[in-house]
Amino acid sequence: MRSLTLPAHLPPLARLLAVSRPALWVNTVGPLVVGLWLTGRLWTLEPGLVALLAYLTLPFNLLIYGLNDLADREEDAASERKGGWQGARLGPGEGGPLLRAVLGLNAPFLAVLAFLLPPPALLVLLLSAGLFAAYSVPPVRLKARPFLDGLSNVAYALPLALPALALGEPVPALPLAALMAYSVGKHAFDAAQDVPADRAAGVRTVATTLGLPGTALYALAWFALAGALLWPVSKLTALALWGLCGGLALALRREPTPERAARLYPLSILSPWVVGTVAGVPLVYLLARGLWP
Repeated sequence: MRSLTLPAHLPPLARLLAVSRPALWVNTVGPLVVGLWLTGRLWTLEPGLVALLAYLTLPFNLLIYGLNDLADREEDAASERKGGWQGARLGPGEGGPLLRAVLGLNAPFLAVLAFLLPPPALLVLLLSAGLFAAYSVPPVRLKARPFLDGLSNVAYALPLALPALALGEPVPALPLAALMAYSVGKHAFDAAQDVPADRAAGVRTVATTLGLPGTALYALAWFALAGALLWPVSKLTALALWGLCGGLALALRREPTPERAARLYPLSILSPWVVGTVAGVPLVYLLARGLWP
């Protein structure tokens, strides 16, 4: 069966989906849905938020990972974990078409959202997109700037603020700060498995700077902070975050090797799903009792 295709100057849709890493879309869509839930207007069909939800799927993730794959082509060519669900390995001649696809899918959405969203929400969305671009693209390339590489990952948390900004509601400060802290810790933890490849390529990251034992403790500190920020909001969610993410960091600390980090990585990928599911327990209870608007 032939894959669906976009216009001839763009890669096939199946290829764009692979580059965008659908297994990770929860990291962009999830915060938006949680932010909408926290406004108390989960079922709103406000056009700007519907457009945002669509944008944070393929287009936004293609921006995040497409630019990353373009910038890391040489490193990815030597990486054993690229070429599957953990990220694409670009072949010769794919760079130009992929860049056109990133621009071609993002620019129209951003133009529409500029009309649909109030200025504060649009500015936060652009800040998130800008941080992701700066993470990968030279000359800024925050990925190769230790500690700034992880701190820039607060961009994953910013969609949580968008529903409140779009609807004129108060921004949920503690959940937003907790998600920022979690994102910084998760970046460090996930980077641990790439220490040998990054050092061989001459790329300095928070993980190559701290080493694996230090990286595990650094991630643990951010996970501890994230749970503490969540505690006043949802003790159950804080406990889930500490138990899963803190447990992963401690497991890496006990055996600080790239191989151990790689074995733990799938659990790190699942952590937003697990913690998000636990966070949704009160919502399910309220819906079942007919107490949610």
